[in-house]
Amino acid sequence: MIIIRTKADLRRLTEGWRRAGETIGVVPTMGALHAGHLSLVEAACAATDRVIVTLFVNPRQFNNPADLAKYPRTEESDGEKLKPYGADILYVPDGAQMYPEGFATTVSVTGVSDGLCGAARPGHFDGVATVVTKLLLQTDADQAFFGEKDYQQLQVVRRLAEDLDLKTRIIGCPTIREGDGLAMSSRNLRLDGNARAVAPVVREALSRAADSICDGIPIAIVLQDTRARLTDAGLGEIDYLELRGDPDLAILSTADRPARIFVAAWLDGVRLIDNIPVPVTSPQARHLETAG
Repeated sequence: MIIIRTKADLRRLTEGWRRAGETIGVVPTMGALHAGHLSLVEAACAATDRVIVTLFVNPRQFNNPADLAKYPRTEESDGEKLKPYGADILYVPDGAQMYPEGFATTVSVTGVSDGLCGAARPGHFDGVATVVTKLLLQTDADQAFFGEKDYQQLQVVRRLAEDLDLKTRIIGCPTIREGDGLAMSSRNLRLDGNARAVAPVVREALSRAADSICDGIPIAIVLQDTRARLTDAGLGEIDYLELRGDPDLAILSTADRPARIFVAAWLDGVRLIDNIPVPVTSPQARHLETAG
């Protein structure tokens, strides 16, 4: 694996791969790599001939300057973690490469970006959509790999790739979790010991909520009980706790079609997000399940 820092150097390599008839996969990251990121690299290596991992802490997707300042920068250790996985390039552009002087374009995706993190973090998905569009074009990727933990982000990226006629196929990969169920995230590094012990309740609460919905308990009651469970466990402000349709992310009052339950909550100054699928629970589906 080699480290590339400029668009020009990257393009020279990708053009050579294209002449050789090779396919290209990309895994966009902001660094502080963990097993979740590495699972995406494994998926990319299995599906494409050449793999680029990008590392860029994108200032345009942080609506809170303090959060940007605290975000881990761990390029050296990230490079070491990647070595066994077979990636060809670690692409580490700086701000001038991504947003040169005079840069004046923003990619904005409506619909799937509304609500959830889009409401809690104004401008966030404009920053995500802009940088991802640039990275897909810069890397000339045939396939790009994203984790389902950031499920709204995944739908935003799918939408922009389709709407802008990008050739890149967007691949969603399962959320990777710690042994206690906590969804892996670079921000988990900022949890102290006590908070880290509390954090798995997020996954536990979502799982109970999904079971309750499948048992036919009204959505409003399930969400109210889940919110109380999170608060009682020590979670702070809850930005959202909602049942949304999949893949359009429309708010649902009944789980009569594919859905996911989403949460974002604060713990020890760290914003934790998670989501899990909720099976269809129409009367017909429940009847067939019981009959089976």
